Amino acid sequence: MIGIALRLALRGVRDLAEHPWPHTFACIAVTLAAFLAGLFLLFLTNLDRELHARHGQVQFQVYWQPAAELAGVQNAWQELRSWPGVESVRTYTPDEALHELTASLDPEAELGWLKGKSPLPATALVSLAVPDNDPDRPKIVYERLKALPDVAEVHYNPAQMDMARSWLAASQRFLWPLIGLLGLVAGLIVGNTIKLSQVSRLDEVDILRLVGARQWYIELPMLAGGAAQGLAGSILGLGLLKLFQLGVANLLNVPPLFLSIEFLPWIYALGLAASLTLVGLLSSWVAVR
Repeated sequence: MIGIALRLALRGVRDLAEHPWPHTFACIAVTLAAFLAGLFLLFLTNLDRELHARHGQVQFQVYWQPAAELAGVQNAWQELRSWPGVESVRTYTPDEALHELTASLDPEAELGWLKGKSPLPATALVSLAVPDNDPDRPKIVYERLKALPDVAEVHYNPAQMDMARSWLAASQRFLWPLIGLLGLVAGLIVGNTIKLSQVSRLDEVDILRLVGARQWYIELPMLAGGAAQGLAGSILGLGLLKLFQLGVANLLNVPPLFLSIEFLPWIYALGLAASLTLVGLLSSWVAVR
């Protein structure tokens, strides 16, 4: 039974060559729909990635008391790097902080005599990624930083924290509905295109019914042909999208933007191909019915 079903499916794919023009135009339409859907999805995913990178992050400036022992402070720095969500920790000993301050004010200033006696405190710049499912994490981390031994002050930008929280909420609210709407539009285009291309085979279906062929024997080749058209069109569309992405990958990677355009995450690309293949199968089933 499985062998018969496989032969029928392969026959359905081969039968596409018997009516080349309608199926070729259908494949071109599916390719175009896959490319345009992928292009919009490429824009959304890169926009979401950049905004998460820029606004889904909060920076804290942590200052220790001048009298704090450096060994204890360095142990706290090591602990900070292991905290969940902490992406980076830039640290400055009192001497390093003095060197950075001197370089920013006057690179030629000579303050070597203050080495070992710097009045500046040990400092850490902590970058925290805000999780999608935990927008209140920055507040929790802020309280933990204040509770560290010998910490004198913790500074942060409240506007940056609010922006991170608001962007994550907006991303969850609008990104997936947009992707769903995109999938619906692409599915309608592909489905109607493949359904119309199968009209050329309805005479064959009528003849098979007249000679008493079973329903599954009639439907399986057409379902396989529709799925093959959806899969082929989606692969060609994703190939065109990859070529487009390679051509514009570094187009915006210049000052002051520094934006790199990356290809779709593999799960999105597989989802797009699988969705269009399923749409091709379903539209063929509607046509034969």
